Amino acid sequence: MNSITGHLRPSFSAMPSIFLRRFRHTAKAVFSLGLAASLAFAAQPETASAQQRPMKIIRDAEIEALLMDYARPIFRAAGIGSSGAQIVIIDNREFNAFVASGRRMYINSGALLEAETPNEIIGVIAHETGHLAGGHLQNLRNEMARAQAIGALASILSAGAMVAGAAAGSSGVGRGGAAAMTVGPGMAMRSVLSYRRAQEISADRAALTYLNSTHQSAKGMIKTFRRFADQSLFSAQYVDPYVQSHPMPAERIAQLETIAAKSQYWDAKDPPSLQLRHDMMRAKLSGYTESPARVEQRFPRSQKTLPSAYAHAILAYRTGGVRNALGQIDALIKSDPNNPYFHELKGQALLESGKADAAVAPLRQAYALAPDAGLIRILLGHAILETGRDALLGEAIGHLRAGVTSEPLSALGYRYLAMAYARQGRIPQAELATANGLLIDGDVRTAQSYAKRVQAKVKRGSPEWLQADDILTYKPPDTQR
Repeated sequence: MNSITGHLRPSFSAMPSIFLRRFRHTAKAVFSLGLAASLAFAAQPETASAQQRPMKIIRDAEIEALLMDYARPIFRAAGIGSSGAQIVIIDNREFNAFVASGRRMYINSGALLEAETPNEIIGVIAHETGHLAGGHLQNLRNEMARAQAIGALASILSAGAMVAGAAAGSSGVGRGGAAAMTVGPGMAMRSVLSYRRAQEISADRAALTYLNSTHQSAKGMIKTFRRFADQSLFSAQYVDPYVQSHPMPAERIAQLETIAAKSQYWDAKDPPSLQLRHDMMRAKLSGYTESPARVEQRFPRSQKTLPSAYAHAILAYRTGGVRNALGQIDALIKSDPNNPYFHELKGQALLESGKADAAVAPLRQAYALAPDAGLIRILLGHAILETGRDALLGEAIGHLRAGVTSEPLSALGYRYLAMAYARQGRIPQAELATANGLLIDGDVRTAQSYAKRVQAKVKRGSPEWLQADDILTYKPPDTQR
């Protein structure tokens, strides 16, 4: 998949309004520094090669809107504002979530697929919000610096013992100093991991507070933790609990459940409407990313439910093309004409099949029903652009500009915007949009070469000149620190 176009194709889960981009600088910083505050128990260290692999990010208007609806009350309860953090979906089958610097919360697609109720994901979000609200990442950095200092001091003292032993002619003292050389790194590791365990317990307690404040049950969070306990049961028998980054699962769960069960909201249920949206989200992910057999297992056709119909309509489009799927998609629209994502699905299915003219109407309807969804506006602008009608270029540019304003990290949106400007003969604007897209994709050198072209063609101090200047003065973050 081309990281500049970023668009998932039908053969690889062409999710409506989904963009998949390589998350380069930030992802590398998270994993190489080991500072991600992860929910998973007994996480094993990344290998050197794994550290360099970029994460694949899933973008979808429907799923992101649902997750923000889950998170907004939790963020408010934590005192970090209703939009407290950006939630990023990682294309990864493992059940996991973590937070990173810059107020980003990452949730694996595997967690969304496996969680059967909204409350389970809400519990995950509550726990990770505890890390954000507690400033755990910055505090952990400080603790790591302190631990490194401790380790360095211990190593220096151990080296001194070896020198003293050699000078005294005492092999015993020398051997003691050599053995102590390993104490420094061990002391540093235990100091950091002890601090991490304290942070995990703090995030657990904070999550219980947020859930109680929002009148929600902690059962989903407890269920999630039990899943991890089952997965790590065998290995936990042979692992020193003091070198785990989280408390022992059984102890952690028992402490949490004792406190959580006392809440008056322990037996609170998710509203049926929210449960349906959750099921639709899982159906969408399954239809786009899983095998036909797995889709049928999760959402049997015999269920004759809306989520089942959604999963199989997507699967039909993904595996058989728009002709096979169109009837099923139209049936979805008939069942709920006000669902913008059904119209979006129809529009992208037609667009991906080379039927741009037919795609415009359903995408216009999707935009009318979800006017704040920047990803839908980018998709609509793309469809209008693909019709080849110059008379509609103004409309396409309007949607694309609004889309990238709402989704400033959409390299694909900037690519389409550049094409539209070029078709109008507005070359400096086209080159500026190209530069923005390249910068997002991490190609800083080429982006800056385009920015130089822009400055040579526009008036100094104009908005275009200033935007180009921002690109020229940009320096990538040093992710090795």
